[in-house]
Amino acid sequence: MTVTRFAPSPTGYLHVGNLRTALFNWMIARKAGGQFILRLDDTDPERSKPEFADAIKEDLEWLGLTWDRVETQSSRLDRYAAAADDLREKGRFYEAFETPTELDLKRKKQLNMGKPPVYDRAALSLSDGEKAALRAERSGHWRFLLDHERIEWVDGILGETSIDAASVSDPVLIRGDGQVLYTLASVVDDTEMGITDVVRGSDHVTNTATQIQIIEALGGKVPNFAHHSLLTGPQGEALSKRLGTLALRDLREKGVEPLALLSLMARLGSSDPVELRSSHQELIDGFELTHFGAAPTKFDAEDLFPLTARHLHTLPLDAVADEIAALGVPAELAERFWNVVRENITTRADMAGWWDVLSNGAEPLVDAEDAEFVATALGMLPDLPFDGNSWGAWTAAVKDATGRKGKGLFMPLRKALTGRARGPEMADFMSLMQAKPRA
Repeated sequence: MTVTRFAPSPTGYLHVGNLRTALFNWMIARKAGGQFILRLDDTDPERSKPEFADAIKEDLEWLGLTWDRVETQSSRLDRYAAAADDLREKGRFYEAFETPTELDLKRKKQLNMGKPPVYDRAALSLSDGEKAALRAERSGHWRFLLDHERIEWVDGILGETSIDAASVSDPVLIRGDGQVLYTLASVVDDTEMGITDVVRGSDHVTNTATQIQIIEALGGKVPNFAHHSLLTGPQGEALSKRLGTLALRDLREKGVEPLALLSLMARLGSSDPVELRSSHQELIDGFELTHFGAAPTKFDAEDLFPLTARHLHTLPLDAVADEIAALGVPAELAERFWNVVRENITTRADMAGWWDVLSNGAEPLVDAEDAEFVATALGMLPDLPFDGNSWGAWTAAVKDATGRKGKGLFMPLRKALTGRARGPEMADFMSLMQAKPRA
């Protein structure tokens, strides 16, 4: 059975980069009829917060990315300790004592000598006495002993991929303070939870290579790995500097619709065109991992709003009835109101502006050269209530009285009644007006 996972750290809010990873893994599981696990990487007790864990679930629920079960890494510390003991027994785990400052000096020295900044394994040559003396001064951290060979795998997006393990430092898996790091926890979880497919960002490629060796050392089965491209801003700039403004909850606050966001993220960076999907099943059916490339992918949040508008245009009244009622629109007018404004809104919040115009009257938008004409026309405006014939009768009367016609007639009158240069069909709109334009 196909089993995938999304493993965010509850140390902040989800952003669009996180979403891409979550969505790919979710679609793979759902397309195969498998399982999707939400796994919270909460082994850092200082930075992991319950409110962020709740926010992650809230964001995924808003998007409809349901999970089959939730796992927390903080509840599995005994499993990581057992794996560490296993690696020690196999001679693949060793204790090192360099401080961050000492490691930094080593790296600088290697770079000055034209060598790659790879850990020199000095800790392997320490005697038992030397280790005991160092333990008395500081806590040791634990590194995995890599086999210096080429690590190869067929990546689901990048294709044939290989990394020379000799070019990579032996990874630290447990810090001096005892905190289990992502690499070990992820490997143990993937192995014991039967994860079959892992999709994540291309910044994890080197990490994947080391994890493959750790999985094999622990006797696990290596999952299918795929690494999607990283997102950039619309001009190719690093998106990392802007992620704080691209949190999913911020996009939700701005009125972005879930299916608009998912439709963009499900195709962005692939050879397939972005198409608005009307359901999650359509997203799943149209997803092909092999259609994605390795090149950095440009993301522009502004692209979400035309998709949001198109999605809203397709919604039936039932999907917005509660929001329309909350605006104060009478029940008997709700359907007509929705049919009039649905194609003239970008987000749901825009409905409020249209109802304000209809119920309270617009502040007329009048160009200087049309001031006298508009004053004359408004003086000829019939009494309320208006009906479906009011617009035609009024404009015909104004035309006869002023001689204006075409755009010179209709545009100033639209702007006078609605306060806007664009909007719904005026015959339908005028029939809903509960108040005349404000003087």
